[in-house]
Amino acid sequence: MTDTGKVDKAVGKVEETTGDITNNDKLKNKGLLKQAEGKVKEVSSEIKEKTEEIVDDVKDKFKEHDDKK
Repeated sequence: MTDTGKVDKAVGKVEETTGDITNNDKLKNKGLLKQAEGKVKEVSSEIKEKTEEIVDDVKDKFKEHDDKK
């Protein structure tokens, strides 16, 4: 299973909100960082998925070409 960053983003939002409510800047900043980590994982996951689609498309094209021979 690919880590898409959703959990990190959710946990980070909770930490940010809790830090904001309790005036705890350290916890708030920790939450913001956690959300950023989640976003990086999300983008990485999307890039990986798109790359796999492209590879599959190229393989299909080669197979089609080989089948015509």
